[in-house]
Amino acid sequence: MRISAKVDYAVRAAIELAVAGDERLTKADAIAHAQDIPPKFLENILGDLRQGGLVRSQRGAEGGYKLARPASEITVADVIRVVEGPMASVRGGRPEDVEYAGSAEPLRRVWIAVRQALREVNEHVTLADLASGRLPRAVEALTRADDAWLTR
Repeated sequence: MRISAKVDYAVRAAIELAVAGDERLTKADAIAHAQDIPPKFLENILGDLRQGGLVRSQRGAEGGYKLARPASEITVADVIRVVEGPMASVRGGRPEDVEYAGSAEPLRRVWIAVRQALREVNEHVTLADLASGRLPRAVEALTRADDAWLTR
């Protein structure tokens, strides 16, 4: 899975909003500064998150952004889907819609399994988890696998 800058920035911005809580608004400049995100790029991302129903905004001198729902109800998968669409696609389509012939036939099931593996992590990690610094046990366990930190 390739994690784009847009997804990385969107999740980091959403974590900043989760840390800020739902009592106060956070300025885009403060998020950009805290996470070293280019401000113009962040404005577009926050717009996507707002259109996707994950973030609320208020204009004006006292304006800013906050999460539209509790951080415990917003998953990493929610953020990914809003800013980039499905977590796993094959040539822009759904894995179950591709068909292969002959020896490549099992590949369709591999792509479906890849999508499910991504869901197993991204649908179970909430912004509240990230804001608290505590990941779900199953996700934390994956980071302790013998080869989890190896690049290949």
